[in-house]
Amino acid sequence: MQKPRIVFMGTPDFAVGILNALLQNEQTIVGVITAPDKPAGRGRKINQSAVKIFAQEHNLKVLQPTNLKATSFLDELVSLNADLQIIVAFRMLPKVVWKMPKLGTFNLHASLLPEYRGAAPINWAIINGETITGVTTFYIDEKIDTGAVLLQEKVTIDPLENVEGLHDKLMSKGAGLVIATVKAIAANSITAKVQTAISAPRVAYKIHKETCNINWSGSAQNIFNFIRGLAPYPTAWTTLINGTEATTVKVFKSKMELETHNFSTGKIIATKKEMKIAVRNGFIHLLEIQLQGKRRMPINAILNGLKLNKDAHFM
Repeated sequence: MQKPRIVFMGTPDFAVGILNALLQNEQTIVGVITAPDKPAGRGRKINQSAVKIFAQEHNLKVLQPTNLKATSFLDELVSLNADLQIIVAFRMLPKVVWKMPKLGTFNLHASLLPEYRGAAPINWAIINGETITGVTTFYIDEKIDTGAVLLQEKVTIDPLENVEGLHDKLMSKGAGLVIATVKAIAANSITAKVQTAISAPRVAYKIHKETCNINWSGSAQNIFNFIRGLAPYPTAWTTLINGTEATTVKVFKSKMELETHNFSTGKIIATKKEMKIAVRNGFIHLLEIQLQGKRRMPINAILNGLKLNKDAHFM
């Protein structure tokens, strides 16, 4: 069985793990397509994608088109003479691109499709309290995450797991699935299956800053899931009302306590070593936070220098 010539498309760290696995498996990567460099941060320093950095370290040819329909890009893509294209965390492709290779174009998605189609499947699986998720390879078509499924594999979500931990588990499992998919396609030993129709599939909507605002009126379990489903990035946040001051606080780590109480929602109960927030059916203990303009710190270090008004609360 001859190994196919592969063009790989991706941008973030998750895609790097898959590209690295392909190289370790001695697959033939003839080109890497990733996002253009862009300025980021206060200093507007030019930022290169994780995939570009990795690809250049391994002497792979890198293309960074701003327009995927541009003739110059399409001509260069044709010249790579790829048999197969693999997409991992990239943008939507025009038909002229995904139809190009003779063995097709497949995508790796971090969910068990058709559940959690969209931009943030890892985050939403945790936020929604799922205990099982997985990875799927599927052929690209004209819609987002709707193409015929090639292979799937389940992954267990641990009850205390955050996005960082689940990301790494899915990346590892996804790497194996991508390699298995490449080999099966090359051997013509796989049949793609149309995605099963679900009446109300859960959707992995893109996450914005507003999405990350903690709603303290929810249950302890839902708030705990929300915080870990956004940790460490993009991070759940809330507003601390302390006397006349309002301060944005990012919450990286917490734990929940189920208990009946008479405190108002959002009320802060603090000692020199711990801070817990009253919610509907218990408390959320803040373990690691970041005050506006400060660095991320464990709660006991912050409480050493934080003076709280008796009516201090989160909203």
